[in-house]
Amino acid sequence: MQFFIDTAIIDEVREINRWGVLSGVTTNPSLVAASGRDFKEVIQELAALVGGAISAEATALDAEGMIKEGREFASWSEHVVVKLPLTPAGLQACKALTSEGIRTNITLCFSVPQALLAARAGASYISPFAGRVDDIGWDGIELVRQIKEAYVLGDIPTKVLAASIRHPQHVVQAALAGADVATVPYKVFTQMIKHPLTQAGLDAFLKDWAKRAGASPETPSSEAGSNPQQGEPVQGGQRQ
Repeated sequence: MQFFIDTAIIDEVREINRWGVLSGVTTNPSLVAASGRDFKEVIQELAALVGGAISAEATALDAEGMIKEGREFASWSEHVVVKLPLTPAGLQACKALTSEGIRTNITLCFSVPQALLAARAGASYISPFAGRVDDIGWDGIELVRQIKEAYVLGDIPTKVLAASIRHPQHVVQAALAGADVATVPYKVFTQMIKHPLTQAGLDAFLKDWAKRAGASPETPSSEAGSNPQQGEPVQGGQRQ
């Protein structure tokens, strides 16, 4: 499963991109507005920084307007994916843009029938909103699973992009449900990387290394002396 980040804040994207895990970015009008920056500048900077697939969402409500915006967005970078709502006009625009070789991401998907329509209109990605489905008492991850199953059975190439991810367990569930992509907020990425046993293990390794280098257990590893073995590998007693 690929990872996109769901934000328009460049500093957030830059930090997570350094981890080497990103394949794209999703944005929407709310996220871009929150960034306080020019839409085109944000999209172009994201494209240069991450590459992959950068979703830029149309704000027009009619098909003609969406098509016009989509063409403009696509001219900004080869990495742009035009994001369209799952409405009759959105499907019409999707079909037109797809026929021109422009990738599309159909958003605001809340049912399998909607996802099937989007796929037949040529969507590159379908974005079921797991968290928002959970909010109304349904099972958002089950929706992701059903869409993926329907696509596999129908030999449909549209990628399932699990959206509205609220916590790390959503990420796990989306992967197990067969999602091709999960678009994850910055906060959830920072939660995913942390585990108390990882930090405890690292602290123990550094404490042992400080002892081996001739420092006291309380000495920070950055202040420990040079390795008396001149960089030779640790022999025996290694923690696993």
